[in-house]
Amino acid sequence: MEASSELEPEAAAPAARLPATIEEFLAGLGTRAFRFAELGLRHREDALDAVQDAMMKMLGYRERPASEWTPLFWSILRSRIVDIQRRRTFRLRWLMPAPRDDDDAPMDWADDGPDPQRTHDGREAYSKLAGALGKLPRRQREAFSLRILEELDVATTARAMGCSEGAVKTHLSRARETLQRQLEEWR
Repeated sequence: MEASSELEPEAAAPAARLPATIEEFLAGLGTRAFRFAELGLRHREDALDAVQDAMMKMLGYRERPASEWTPLFWSILRSRIVDIQRRRTFRLRWLMPAPRDDDDAPMDWADDGPDPQRTHDGREAYSKLAGALGKLPRRQREAFSLRILEELDVATTARAMGCSEGAVKTHLSRARETLQRQLEEWR
């Protein structure tokens, strides 16, 4: 009896952190999911479409347990990003114009912070990181974004990426090495 009462608070703690509804879960992901998609697609409108499509698809999974929503959402979004990238690759260039390359376009930032220098430094750091992430191979970029930026654990990241935990660790290690080399000169 004592052992079960000791375990109950621990078992209840993770459940308390889970969102009550799928709508609440999706509301908490919007900005992060958009940044993830924008890093992968390098095009604002395509990123918005990918996130919207992933969120709409997630609504069909509302009956699933809330503990499954996180890896499921990131897996759906990742698949949608890959689909858009493939469509671009196989696009008939003479029928449709190539997508605009917004890599050199300045980020649209609102300066509502109290410290303009700190805000500027944050923008510059994010732009450098986004540029460096954009140069990484797709799987390394996904592993870094999900593990470091989204703070997902290795198992959840592996489920979202559709690979083994070892592959996630390898992709993340390579991404960190490359990013460190790329960003070293900026420091």
